Amino acid sequence: MIPPGPGRYSGDVANILQSPEWAQFQTSIGHRVIQAEGPGWRYLATVEGGRTGRYLYCPYGPESDSPEAFDRALADLTAQAKQNHCWFVRVEPINGHTVDGVETPEASLRRRGMRLAPRQVQPGHTQVVDLRKDAKDLLKDMKSTNRNLYRNIHKKGVSIERSQDPADVEHLLRFLDETAKRRNFNRQHDDYLRAVAASLMPADAATLYLATLDGEPIAASLVYDSADTRTYAHAAMDQEHRKLSAGIPLVVTMIMDAKEKGLTWFDLFGTAPEGAGPEHEWYGFTSFKKSFGGEPVSYPGTWDLPVSRAGYAAYSGVRAAREKLGALAGTLRSRGEDA
Repeated sequence: MIPPGPGRYSGDVANILQSPEWAQFQTSIGHRVIQAEGPGWRYLATVEGGRTGRYLYCPYGPESDSPEAFDRALADLTAQAKQNHCWFVRVEPINGHTVDGVETPEASLRRRGMRLAPRQVQPGHTQVVDLRKDAKDLLKDMKSTNRNLYRNIHKKGVSIERSQDPADVEHLLRFLDETAKRRNFNRQHDDYLRAVAASLMPADAATLYLATLDGEPIAASLVYDSADTRTYAHAAMDQEHRKLSAGIPLVVTMIMDAKEKGLTWFDLFGTAPEGAGPEHEWYGFTSFKKSFGGEPVSYPGTWDLPVSRAGYAAYSGVRAAREKLGALAGTLRSRGEDA
């Protein structure tokens, strides 16, 4: 985070997706990055899209410390979108910036002309651990099984290692590939994660954690570090050794290391909201993540601010048509499998 100073944003949390290191990474993979700041606000955004329409995407931003500063940030984003021939701005503010105690964050954003995006990009719900607590209290807040595995996993021959060598990300890619094939889910492409490692690991903004058994990796996790927050980003393990539950002491170690590093928050990055059922994409991970303590945090979600109403309408129409075709193709595949 840029050190607070006259006219600069001085919010409490620095998200990796709004950091200088993330800007450098986005530039390295060919994105046009736009950054701006003013009194009480700042943002990082990238130009996204293609033939079906361009838009300006501001992940977990803009950051602002008042409703007035938020409006100024939106005005600047809108101006930048017009200059870059974008049809809309896509934002994910961590604060709805309501103007009284009655207005909801959603109503506040709609009042500003925003529409809920057809696809939620970053998680709107997460679990955050406050690292300002004493180490013993952090452990006390965790499930007893987690504490015991952290303290005793070495008795099973498992060691926890840390790496900032981009080449070591290949261990994670192998485990992710195995998991994706077994569970049939989409994941980040290998080239993207290799680029993340190549850009962020040498900058001390990413670290790979490995659980090893007899010197061989059996679980891996990649975390991102901003000025004050460690984010639990990607993780997978070797199913042959799943009964060792090496992923649990891996996470506990990442939390304790983050505290030792002087960070303030550990973001477990992505949980299902209270009351959500198995249909929610984060449902299966939620109880695991909450077992490490912390508190639930909710954001307003992903919102679109049209710059060109005609352009945004065209973009929405094309997207809706694609979703219908995708649903139809899925139905036909399902019928073929049942035949």
